[in-house]
Amino acid sequence: MASIAVCPGSFDPVTLGHLDIITRGAKVFDKVIVAVLNNRNKQPLFTVEERMELLRETTKDLKNVEVDHFNGLLIDYVKKQNANAIIKGLRAVSDFEYELQMAAINRKLDEEVETFFMMTNNKYSYLSSSIVKEVAKYQAPVGDLVPEVVEEALRKKYAFS
Repeated sequence: MASIAVCPGSFDPVTLGHLDIITRGAKVFDKVIVAVLNNRNKQPLFTVEERMELLRETTKDLKNVEVDHFNGLLIDYVKKQNANAIIKGLRAVSDFEYELQMAAINRKLDEEVETFFMMTNNKYSYLSSSIVKEVAKYQAPVGDLVPEVVEEALRKKYAFS
């Protein structure tokens, strides 16, 4: 049986930290599905479709990676995809506390699905989509935080050149 992992997130927008986790996950699993969550608790800058397109563009060289989206419970989506793993990136201890709770409830809902935590590369440990948006909003450079296509999309959203 092929190992299929789901790497969920809001990806609003995708950062170099996200891509680090996705790329490393693609080396471990036969297939990685990057699943964009439509998080009702957040006001996204990019639509789900825009986030998916940015992810497709930035992962196009990773042949075993596909991009999709979902609503509802992650574990339901994972089962629907016949996946057997969830990949979660961790930046700090504070991430672990929250993600440990999520992994525990997912395990309770389906014992067949494993959650794999990947520590981010140290150079991205401070990086989040929220920080990227805040920096970009004030027209500061974000080229070392996001792929070029994402930087361009941010420029358009915030209407500066």
